[in-house]
This record gives sequence, structure tokens and C-alpha cells, in this order.
Amino acid sequence: MVRSYEDNESDEKQSPSDAGHVLGNRRRAALAEVDNAKFSRFHAKICIVAGVGLFTDAYDIFAINIASTMLAYVYYNTSSLPVEVDLGVKVATPAGTVVGQLLFGFLGDVFGRKKIYGIELIVMIIGTFGQALAGSAPAVNIIGVLVAWRFLVGIGIGGDYPSSAVISSEFASTRIRGRIMSAAVAAQGWGNFTASLVAFIITAAFKDSILSSPSTTHIHTIDKMWRLLIGFGALPGVAALYFRLTIPETPRFTMDIERNLEQAAEDIQAVLSGGQARVDNEVLVQRINAPKASWADFKNYFGKRENFKVLFGTAYSWFAIDIAFYGLGLNSGVILQAIGFGTPLTSGLRKVFDNLNNICIGNLILAVAGLIPGYYFTFAFIDKWGRKPIQLMGFTSLTIIFCVLGFGYDKLTETTADTKAFVFLYCLANFMQNFGPNVTVFIVPGEVFPTRYRSTAHGISAACGKMGAVVAQCGFSKLKDIGGPNKFVKHILEIFAFFMLTGVFSTLLIPETMGKSLEELSNEDQQDFVKGTTTRSAQLIPDK
Repeated sequence: MVRSYEDNESDEKQSPSDAGHVLGNRRRAALAEVDNAKFSRFHAKICIVAGVGLFTDAYDIFAINIASTMLAYVYYNTSSLPVEVDLGVKVATPAGTVVGQLLFGFLGDVFGRKKIYGIELIVMIIGTFGQALAGSAPAVNIIGVLVAWRFLVGIGIGGDYPSSAVISSEFASTRIRGRIMSAAVAAQGWGNFTASLVAFIITAAFKDSILSSPSTTHIHTIDKMWRLLIGFGALPGVAALYFRLTIPETPRFTMDIERNLEQAAEDIQAVLSGGQARVDNEVLVQRINAPKASWADFKNYFGKRENFKVLFGTAYSWFAIDIAFYGLGLNSGVILQAIGFGTPLTSGLRKVFDNLNNICIGNLILAVAGLIPGYYFTFAFIDKWGRKPIQLMGFTSLTIIFCVLGFGYDKLTETTADTKAFVFLYCLANFMQNFGPNVTVFIVPGEVFPTRYRSTAHGISAACGKMGAVVAQCGFSKLKDIGGPNKFVKHILEIFAFFMLTGVFSTLLIPETMGKSLEELSNEDQQDFVKGTTTRSAQLIPDK
């Protein structure tokens, strides 16, 4: 092959401003096709592929809530892990998630959504198998190995947040963007539910083995149980991996970051018609002259008060809700035991089985009665009410609910009837988290930032959220036993109420995104976004 270069004679007939105007109109017309597209099989595919990853995220995160009790029986011959051990096992994944969100968020804007989508799932699968097969040796403690593997899983989980959010938002049409993104994130509720369901099935399956075990050999049975529970979390990821790796690049990345308008226009047509996007390396590439990501440009964009205010609002809102969401989610078994819900009245091995069984049932109730319905209420109303009203409503309601749970804790746990009222309010808190900020904090950062920083900014916001999860878990573990076993739980609930109140104020910093295109929300002048063209790339001409 010989390489020839296209001359720029045709471009010289137009001034840069005229060329920029023409190309800008073509860009806006191409994006309008995405923004106005009807719901299609491709949109459904995006929901499912993103949702399976988020399902796996939730399963891996919350399975440890039940597995930790199993680990306590196996390695400490008690119903709960020592405080430091419990903290290490539960905080490792959120800590890894912070790293993954920042890393993959940045990589998504540098290399593209498609190139990294699936890599985070591979990391999760490897880390999950590693946990299930972990062992100990004279120089290696099993808990230390588990913490290391769970940190790795956290990196993969962290990478999934910005990747799935940005791909969902950039392919979605404006009218249904909120529903597409909330449908994907709703899979987290099913991941939480499935973790509890699998634990319940495993516990029931091994019931006879536990009860008939001589002496302390029941720990061998429970050792199998927690490995099966954790290991099952790899299966959905394996099933979704192929589809992750074959998702096309988003037209917005191709257009605004690779600055290849022609290829993006072709991709849009291919996706909307149900075909596969195709990259032709033999075709001349003309790059549009548009804002390009750089450290100086990043500082200039977020250095503006109105843009930094939005980033702070999305980041702090996520931090605030994760204080409560993970404070409750990773410790629901502790709270249920603290209020005496399902406390085993038996002794010996029967008590071991009943304790595990009750924890599973309690978590199933919490998922079905609160978590899952909350996601779908958001799905139903997010493109009718808007993101901001739902988030404000959620934070306000949660402030009130946690005040009642905290300040009324002693009264609500006096009798069996009172305990039922506590469980109802606890389920209501889970419901309002998901019919509220736990969904909207995922959606809004995937909408309000420019394409060149959308993945990075979402990663920053999500990482702040998981820092809240780390703070919540550290605080819960260190504070809950002040004054006696679980005596400080009521004050922890009061602390949650304070953070929910601060979330009300951070919500006021974010704009309403419903019904607006991603370009409108970027707070950049779209009329002069394209300045013209840059130097054309070489065209390969086959030898004759």
C-alpha cells in the first residue's frame, strides 16, 4: 500500500468559523437522532448488560453481610467476628471501590467506554473466585487473604459504576434517559435479594449436615457454605462478559473525544437501525476542532463556580446517602440481632442453624419490603417528577425516619409488637433510600458533565460515595458497642439522620436534568462548540 494525503483545498474555501458552523450543525443533528430515538431492542440490551454488572456488584458487596457470620462460626467459633476482623472484611470492598471508580472513571475518558467495558467485570470475576478458593498457611491468615481478594473485587466494582452509568446515559434518548439508567441501577436491589436468597437456600440445603455434625465438625460444613455463597457471585459476571466486550463505542465519545464526526454519524445510523457499528480504517478521517481534555482545560472547566458547585453537589450527595445505605446494608444482621428480631431461642447446633436462617430471612424481608420496590418507584417517576425533587424528597423523608428510629429506639425495641414497628420503619428507610437519593446520585453525574469529563466526574462522585461507605463501616464497628453490646446503635441512627439532613442542602446545588440533552446540561456553548477542522489524517490507498 502507498500512503497519500488529502489536500485541504476544499476546506480553504470556507473560513474556520463557517466550517465550524456547518460541522456544528451536523454534530447537533446527529446527536438529535440519539436524543429523539424511540425505545428499541438496543436500549433494552444496554439496560440488561449494564444491569447485570450492577447486579453482580450488589451481590458481591452484600453477600459478605451474611458470609461474615459464617466466617465467625468457622474461624472463631462464635456468632460474630471480632470487631477489627469484621471491619477489615467489610471495609475492604468499599475501599477498593474508591480506587476502581477513580481509575476506571479516568480511563473511560482517555481510552473510551468500549475499550475498558468488560475489564472491570473480569477483575470482579477473578477476585470472586479468589475469595471462594482462599485458604490459610503458617505465614498467611485466611482473613488477610480474604481482605486482599475483596479489595481487588472492589476495584472491579468501582470500575463498573462510571462505565455503566456513562454508557447508559450516552446511548439513551432524552425522554427515557432517567428510566434507562434507573432500570440498570435497580438490578442492585435484585443482587442484594439474590445474595440473601442464595444464602437461605444453602443454609436449608446443609441443615441436616449442620445438625448431625458431631462436636465442632459443623465448621467444615459452614466452611463449604460461605465459599458457595461468595463463589456464586461470579456466575452472572461470566454470563454478561461477552456482551460487555461487544458493546459498541458511544457516538458521543467518538464525536467529542476522538473528534471523528463522520464515524460517529455512521455509528448512530447503525445502532438506530439495529446493525453493528463498523470502523473502516481505509476511510479518510477528518477531525473536528472541538474542546479537548487536558489538565489545564479540566481546571478551567471545574474552576468555574457554577461547574464546581455541581460536582461538589453530586459528590457530597453520594457521600451522604452512602453513609446510611452501607451503614445499614453491611450491618443489617447486627441491627436485627440488636433489636431481637428472630433471635434463636434454641441452643447448641440448632442455635447455629437458626441464627444463620434468621439472618437470611431478615435480609430477604428487608430487600423485598423496602429495597426493590424503592428502585421501581423511582423508575416510574424519574422522567415525570425529575431527579432533584425525588432526591430532595428522599433525603427529607430519611431525616425524619432516622430521627424516629434513633430517638425512639428504646421505645421501639421494648416489646415484640414494638420491634415489628421498628422493622417497618427500617424497611421504610430502605424504600426511601431507593425511591430517592440512592438512585438519583448514580444518574445525575452521568448526565450533567461534558462528554470529555463525564466518566471522570462520575468516578469522582461515586468515589466520594464509597468514602462515605468506608466512614460508615468504620464508625459502625467502632461505636456500636460503646456502653455494652450494640448499645450505641440508636445513636448511630441519629448520626445517619444528621447526614441525611446535610444531603438536603447538597441537593440544592445540582440542576434538574429531566428533559434536557446531555449537551444542554454540560454548561458549554453548543453553537460555537466546533471551531472547524484540524489536519486530516492520512488515507491508505490499496496498491493496484
